[in-house]
Amino acid sequence: MGEAAPLLSIPDAPVPPGSVAFWYAGADGARLRAARFAPALAAGAAPRGSIVLSPGRSEPIEKYVEVIGRLTRMGFVVLVHDWRGQGLSHRALRDRLLGHARGWAPFLSDFRRLLDGQADDLPRPWIAIGHSMGGCLTLLALAEGESRFAGAFLSAPMLGMQTGAVPRPAARALSFILTRIGRAGAPVPGPQETVPTPFADNILTHDPARYGRFLAQLAAAPDLRLGLPTWGWLDFAFSATRRLAHGPGTPRISIPVSVLVAEAEKLVDNAAARSIVARLPRGRIASVPGAYHELFQETDARQAQVWAALEALLAEAGV
Repeated sequence: MGEAAPLLSIPDAPVPPGSVAFWYAGADGARLRAARFAPALAAGAAPRGSIVLSPGRSEPIEKYVEVIGRLTRMGFVVLVHDWRGQGLSHRALRDRLLGHARGWAPFLSDFRRLLDGQADDLPRPWIAIGHSMGGCLTLLALAEGESRFAGAFLSAPMLGMQTGAVPRPAARALSFILTRIGRAGAPVPGPQETVPTPFADNILTHDPARYGRFLAQLAAAPDLRLGLPTWGWLDFAFSATRRLAHGPGTPRISIPVSVLVAEAEKLVDNAAARSIVARLPRGRIASVPGAYHELFQETDARQAQVWAALEALLAEAGV
């Protein structure tokens, strides 16, 4: 484990006890942040296993403190990380608000290095949880040969994207061309995802308290913010989802994979998710009625379906 790293704690989102945050080196030496959380156990009890939690685009570790607390109370060691390009991890561009990427391979290399470095501190079995972009990259890691997990739970995974008024083929072609003619670092026009939007206008959650809590975290630690994606990030996203939809690795994933999508989704493509899940030997997919994209930040009633689906996945995985 590397040197200690900071974790933001605010009154509405205190860091769970038993936390250890640290820096680690990505495949190219990038300085990346992760944190491990100890389970809440009775005296003499052993951990139930380990959860590796991979957030979505723009989401830092701190956004998941409520989720982490629930998982540790369930008896799991929890490992969470900031993907490169967000949170407090290395950002490739001078303008740190631009969400940039250079293909999917660096993300998977970082993920493998994190797991390798933490393996001795993560009791088996391992379960992967990924949200949105984190769900896409988790599934891609499995498709590219990561074999240490007993099961995977994907929340509103980015297995395809909604592109609004621009037809998807045109957006894919434009991102491909601009990335290869030196415009990879230019922002894709669109709304800033983490600029405070009035709750009534948001498309992420129906829960005002959870929505406000994340805005309070960003106000307390502006370095956690992330804004527009670049054309390079968009090209990465199209490349990663195409690999899952057509590559040889997806049908070779032998563990149970449970995918939960949001019925009122405005960001990712649920039809693409269903198509990719159909390629998985042990894949299943369900929809949360009326939910927006951030299922782990939704209202208690909608979250109840998320946690029930996770428990079903754990049972199938024998955890």
